[in-house]
Amino acid sequence: MRKPLIDPDTRAAVRASIRVVPDWPIPGVQFQDLSGVMADAHAFRLVIDALAGMASAGGDRIDLVVGIEARGFAYGAAVAHHLGAGFVAARKPGKLPGAVHAREYELEYGTATLELHRDAMSSDHGVLIVDDVLATGGTAVACADLVRRTGAHLTAALFVLQIPGLAGPQALESAGVEWGCLL
Repeated sequence: MRKPLIDPDTRAAVRASIRVVPDWPIPGVQFQDLSGVMADAHAFRLVIDALAGMASAGGDRIDLVVGIEARGFAYGAAVAHHLGAGFVAARKPGKLPGAVHAREYELEYGTATLELHRDAMSSDHGVLIVDDVLATGGTAVACADLVRRTGAHLTAALFVLQIPGLAGPQALESAGVEWGCLL
């Protein structure tokens, strides 16, 4: 696991921008809404700087950042810009034209499918996955599988927030994915 390089005050500033929405999208789920982090310019900058620092600390060459639909787009694109890397979107079914790799996976409240263009990357690329929340790990493991199907080198998966008590870390480790979370 990659350790975040943020101090307690930074951590508190980012946490203050996160809203918990009870019983959404289904009863029993405590949804962690990170929209407020993106809306707060200071908190967003802190998060992007910290994620980029974690990515750089790994020492791997990062050519592309994959952001997972939808909030992963904002975080991933900003991290890609910070690192001087390209950005690739991992999308829900039917959103990408052309040939795609697809992978169905389990969520904490159902199943979903993720797609990635078959020609989005190659074995010449070092790839970092970025998303907002690590919960059960299903989405991230599916994305990692899609990246690996292209032949690209997956460097790590980074997240803003990990939901405690869910098996996200174990799922990533079982899939051989190096990972890190800010919070």
